Amino acid sequence: MKKLLLALGLLMLFAAEILKVYLIMPFPGSQQSNSIGIAYSLQEYILYIRIIAILIIIYSLSGRFGKWKGWQKVLFILLALLYCGIFYVTNFKFLADKIFHQPRIKDFATAAAYKDSTDRLVIGVELNGQAKAYPIEIIGYHHQVRDTLGGKPIMVTYCTVCRTGRVFSPFIDNKYEEFRLVGMDHFNAMFEDKTTKSWWRQSTGEAIAGPLKGKMLDEIPSSQMGLKSWLEKYPSSLILQPDSNYKRAYAGLKNYDKGTIEGSLEKRDSASWQFKSWVVGVVNKTNSKAYDWNELVEHTVINDSLPNLPLVVALEADTLSFHTWSRAVNNQTLLFSKDSSGLYLRDAQTNSKWNFSGVCIEGILKDQKLLPIHAYQEFWHSWRTFHPATEKYVWAKH
Repeated sequence: MKKLLLALGLLMLFAAEILKVYLIMPFPGSQQSNSIGIAYSLQEYILYIRIIAILIIIYSLSGRFGKWKGWQKVLFILLALLYCGIFYVTNFKFLADKIFHQPRIKDFATAAAYKDSTDRLVIGVELNGQAKAYPIEIIGYHHQVRDTLGGKPIMVTYCTVCRTGRVFSPFIDNKYEEFRLVGMDHFNAMFEDKTTKSWWRQSTGEAIAGPLKGKMLDEIPSSQMGLKSWLEKYPSSLILQPDSNYKRAYAGLKNYDKGTIEGSLEKRDSASWQFKSWVVGVVNKTNSKAYDWNELVEHTVINDSLPNLPLVVALEADTLSFHTWSRAVNNQTLLFSKDSSGLYLRDAQTNSKWNFSGVCIEGILKDQKLLPIHAYQEFWHSWRTFHPATEKYVWAKH
């Protein structure tokens, strides 16, 4: 009986330490199941599990350890040392916020002072008249950058394994909150708030475990686009500079923008509708739709509709910057195409000329503005996981 208890105690110790990390990190098979509830419970009750397991082991050893043969004692000591090693690794090495750190230095450059290439992807945000650009190869390593924009705190986040960039207000019920990277759910980054220890999904801003489960962070509109295009739209924008403390980490994301990075978790599937194919996802109330990036590159303009929402998805000449707008203007629904230069849009109804800020600059509709629709570029596996009822757009000639 005590042998079984000893085995049970050891199994509890080893399994608890390993599973609490395995279930929320990208190990083989770990991100395929809905195991966040189990992972959160393990994190919450791990101390009690350890105490119970150790008490079981002590009880099972009472009066027996001295009678063991030498090899049995050595085996037990080796198992104890192995547990100590696993405890150290799972509690001090494999924690997400021990692997990916917050920037120590946050420097910003003006467009005039910026020395790097403008042919790179950024997450751009404008708030209260101030604009900033956050290069993805920088924020992709940090996963989140806490900053202030237009006099308000913001949290700029990015998950490279889902290719999801989101900007949130770090306030919960009007209280400023701090977040740490805690792991992953279905390959998407999760953050833990400091006060309640709830876990928040990066792609949606939803609390998926803990006391605040079901609450949503307020998302701040942002744009993923080429830096050159962003600066054309916001010439006074500031640009986040690399933190010199993390040069090697940033180097690991070289070519992430183009999808040709070597890492298997982050490299793009060049074919359409594959696990890591790129899509543009749009949500309108309870409806969502995904647009294949390859089709967008081929056609550059897609006119489509969601229920009660005619929309257009357009790609700039840099093949980096995309935009999604409502096609409804002055009680009519417009059809758009690129003009002969490829630098502007024309609508079929009035032949008015539109720029990629969604503003009509020439024609009958001059000075009219298209209503922007929030859209995201991400991996297909991410979009379909977190929008399971999504439609897939199929190109139709208009």
